[in-house]
Amino acid sequence: MSPSPQSCLSRQQLLAAIRQMQQLLKGQETRFTEGLRVMKSRLSTLHASLAKAAPEPPAVSCPALQAPADGKKFGTKYLVEHEVHFTCDPGFQLLGSSTRMCQANGSWTGQEPRCAEISECSSSPCQNGGTCLEGLNQYKCLCPQQWTGAACQYQAQTAPPAWSVTDDPAFSRQPRCAQIDQTQHCSCEPGFHMSGTAANGLCQDLNECEVYKREGGPRLCTHTCVNLPGSYRCACPSGYLLLGDGKSCEDIDECALSQDNCTRGTTCINTGGGFQCVSPQCPQPTGNVTYVKTSPFQCERNPCPMESRSCHQAPKTISFHYLPLPSNLLTPTPLFRMATAAAPGRPGPDSLRFGIVGGNNRGHFVMQRSDRQTGELILVQSLKGPQTIHVDVDMSEYLDRVFQAKHVSKITVFVSAYEF
Repeated sequence: MSPSPQSCLSRQQLLAAIRQMQQLLKGQETRFTEGLRVMKSRLSTLHASLAKAAPEPPAVSCPALQAPADGKKFGTKYLVEHEVHFTCDPGFQLLGSSTRMCQANGSWTGQEPRCAEISECSSSPCQNGGTCLEGLNQYKCLCPQQWTGAACQYQAQTAPPAWSVTDDPAFSRQPRCAQIDQTQHCSCEPGFHMSGTAANGLCQDLNECEVYKREGGPRLCTHTCVNLPGSYRCACPSGYLLLGDGKSCEDIDECALSQDNCTRGTTCINTGGGFQCVSPQCPQPTGNVTYVKTSPFQCERNPCPMESRSCHQAPKTISFHYLPLPSNLLTPTPLFRMATAAAPGRPGPDSLRFGIVGGNNRGHFVMQRSDRQTGELILVQSLKGPQTIHVDVDMSEYLDRVFQAKHVSKITVFVSAYEF
């Protein structure tokens, strides 16, 4: 069945409909252009009025701070919310505030720090009745007659040892004697000394480990000295290997040698004298804030709802870091660096703020800027092991003074029991 002629538009009707649509679009375009012109005009007026307004007051700053005598200062920024940290040289203790922050009223928080000399004798270092004498950054012990050593810790031998000083025959020898000009001359092998009288003399082992412990003697071994008949050897603690020089100890990397027992899902971290199996976890969901693990040592925040301010201010990334350290490491020493990097095609932050935001021993560290895009965590007080310390640092990014994002690094420090 063919369509009815009345169901199709004629050529004239179609042209009229197209002209009508063109007129309608032209009207819409005119109204849109007029709207843009009005918006531009209003923005120009607003810009001009702001430009004529009073200039923004300069950022408040605080008076410059100096390092205390016999101490050091960390931090050179004196603007509001910036921190300055202080430490004392070895032999001195800090009195006052170790950290001061510039306040909005132009004054610093806390008390002015000063470094007071530590009394070396206050810890009673002399043992067995010894008398402590103060010196310049050191002390000396006057020992009773029967004691010796830097801290009066060793018994002094007031008479030559009897020939029966040890029951082990390996530690005694018969002397080698010769008759010269009707006189008997006796001598001992290296590592032994003569004890007793000429008639019943005996070559007794010379305990090098004890001799060289005395004040002024060289340190024979990095860790432990083991006395041997006529000699000695050095030993290292478990988890360390004796080096070719026969005295130094080197840590064994159990992780690299696959000598660990870490289970699947954990990662082996080598430490001084051992290892740790770690498996860092992302924070549990809180409100709109949720995280996903993007690598074994990093979590990233999932996209935030546009209206959730608390979500946008939560850390965008959380990374985990593990640092093995020897005991009593010399300070100050940088331990960790934190830097920013802009994504391709996006403007990077023009301002950064660094800080220590958590941990169980913050007083041993300071966080300071090392250049425009980098901050450093610095150890300023020695750590004695064995112990495990946690410290959390953050980096906040700003663009045109507007907060953009925050990144947190959770650092675990494994301090060895030994200084090597």
